[in-house]
Formats: sequence, structure tokens, C-alpha cells
Amino acid sequence: MKIILCLLFIFVSPALFSQEIIEFRGIERTGHFNESGLMKQWPVSGPELVLKIEGIGKGYSHPILVEDIIFVTGIKKDTTDVLSAYNLRGELLWETVYGRSWTKSYIDSRSTPTWENGKLYVSSGTGQVSCVDAKTGKIIWQVDAIEKYKGEIFDHGDAENPLVLEDVVIFTTGGEENTMVALSKKDGTLVWKNKSLGGAKSYASPSVIQHNGIKIILAQTSENLIAVNPLNGEILWHYNLVRYHLHEQGVGAITNPPVYLNGEIFVTSGYNHPGTKLALSADGKSVQETWKNDTIDTHHGGVVLVDGNLYGSNWQNNSKGRWASVNWETGRTNWETEWYNKGSTVYADGMLYIYEEKSGNVALVKPSSENMKIISTFKVTEGEGPHWAHPAIYSGKLFIRHGNMLMIFNIKS
Repeated sequence: MKIILCLLFIFVSPALFSQEIIEFRGIERTGHFNESGLMKQWPVSGPELVLKIEGIGKGYSHPILVEDIIFVTGIKKDTTDVLSAYNLRGELLWETVYGRSWTKSYIDSRSTPTWENGKLYVSSGTGQVSCVDAKTGKIIWQVDAIEKYKGEIFDHGDAENPLVLEDVVIFTTGGEENTMVALSKKDGTLVWKNKSLGGAKSYASPSVIQHNGIKIILAQTSENLIAVNPLNGEILWHYNLVRYHLHEQGVGAITNPPVYLNGEIFVTSGYNHPGTKLALSADGKSVQETWKNDTIDTHHGGVVLVDGNLYGSNWQNNSKGRWASVNWETGRTNWETEWYNKGSTVYADGMLYIYEEKSGNVALVKPSSENMKIISTFKVTEGEGPHWAHPAIYSGKLFIRHGNMLMIFNIKS
């Protein structure tokens, strides 16, 4: 492991840490990070690089920051996924092997850990779910959820980020016996499981929404978007996701968390599969299609909703895509434009942060329904492999992961 400390700095714990859970893609997995006082324009050379850590392990997951500790997953040996903790000087505090890697294709870690009350919840590339002590790295409990509950992993491995909800950890199994299980946060024992609707688990992670005072889990398999009652696992409804998938590639490769606002849900998954918005019934027990849009079919970089407009990249083929914005209410395309290649999108303090997957270009973008308003850019030149990890923003710092390398940039104004 190689650590390069570019500048001594101190993180001040942000408002985000007052939340109970810190997880994949920020607040409730929406791609929004709870930050303020960030730069609205970067220097010509890009924001200041304050810390670089080499040797975190191969991976596509993004790190989280909790109480000045960085937690990140990676593959440091050929067949094991490792969860590591670093301080803000880049020093390794502990590392723990938490499961078997996926070794058939794209051999990199995928699961961003979820933190709650001093514990980390993470899943391996082959479906072992673990609860880990955040201070020591000791595994508190571990369940091989795919094996035990006869789950089915899709073509390129398990990419789930476990969902923590009250007293349980939610994990999608897919397969012919179950769709999802809820495991006790205390010891990993089974709290409930629900019936199978067929199909493998997808790459997308579950999320939870509040609809008319009702909590609903939204999960995706390789075939369906599914709404689940978190109290008992009852499947409230399911919507077939592959009915409009006409392209020969990627059938069932569902990747992005859904977007929810005011009783409506948006889902997208690349491969010319149209982005689709659905309206929930008042009681949350049924859903009806509102609109489809062929422009925004985000591959796996996530979509954000800002001021009534969706922003993300789209899919032209597995190595090429454009950037686009779509109006939330009407489903009409605001704009579509070329910018290097497709990639990931997150949002913080009034600005979009996009990370292009092929060459590592990063841009600061002002949200607009008129056009893609790029304010500043820089390029990630270190690390290796595709630039597939989503950006993350904590305490005025931009976290960019590229394979075995983690880079942290100061974006505080």
C-alpha cells in the first residue's frame, strides 16, 4: 500500500453525520449528498488533491466517511473481498476479509458498506452478508444469503449495498424460492422472507420510500420492480421491467436505484430500455405507468432528480453514451449532448458532479433544463480499469475511486 499525503487537513463532521445511516449514493440512495459551502467553480487545474491512497484493493464501490474514518471495499487477493478502514492521514487502521469475490467476470468489489450506530453492513460478490464492528473490523455475524436462501446471482456478480431499516438488514436473493430476505441486525437470523417471482437478483440495490405515511421497500430483480411491505415481506405489487427491453444485449441487467417523489417512481437501466415513470395508488398497493422516455436509459451511473428535472447519462452501447436531462412531470427530453462518454452522476449544494467512465473526466455542472452547463472540469489520471465507481462527497471533500486508488479533493469554498 502506498499513501501520498498532499496537504495536512482536518475534516469537520458535516450535517450528514447527524443522520442515522450513511450509505451508497448519499441521502436515502438518491445521489444527493447533504453538503453546503462548496465551490461553484474549480481552479483551471481542478480542485486541490489533499489525499491519495494507493492499495485500497480493486473495486467499483465508492467509500463512505464516518466520524473521520474512511470505509471502503476492495479485492486485495484474488478471491476475497476486503473491507478496510483508513484515517484521514491515509493510514490503514484495519482490514477484514468479509466474503468470497466474484471471479467469473469483472473481478472487482462492488458493495459500498452501509453504516449505522457503529456497525457496517456489506455484501460480497458472491452474496455473503456481514455485520462488522466499525471500530475494530471484527465480524459480528455473517450469513451466506445466496447459498442459505437459494438465491440466484445475475451474470456479473452481486453488486448489492445492503439496506438497513429499523431492526433488519434487507437483502435481495432472487431465484426460484425467494425474492428477498430480512435479517436481524443483531445476529443475522431470518426475520422474514417472501415468495419468488422468478428471475435472478439484479445489480440494483433496494431502497425505502415513504408514501402517504407508509414505508415501502423498492427492489429490482432481473425481471421486475417490486414493492415490499418492510414489516412482513408481503409483496404489494410487481411491475415487469423487461417488457420494453427490445435490444438483444443486457436483458435483465437492471442497475440503478429507483427515483421517488410525491407518489411517483422512475426506473431506468440502459440497453435502449426506456426510462419509465410510474404512479403509486394512494394505499401503495398498485402502480400505473405514467410515461416512458427513450433518451434517458442510464447504464449504471445513477440518476438524480433536481428541481423537477432528471439528470444522468444514457446508453448507446456498452462503451459509449451521452448525457441527458428529462422533465419529471412530462417525460419530455430537455436536452441530450455528447461529453466524452457516459458515466456517474451525483448532486450536492446546487451542483451536479459527473464522472465519465472511459477516460476519467470529472465535471462540475450547473443544473439546467436548457443545456448541459459545464462550469469546471479535471481529469483523473491515476488508477486503472473503468471509472465505474460513483463519486461521493463528505465534509467538503470529493471522493473519487479509480480501481485500487482513492483520491480526495478539497471542494470547500
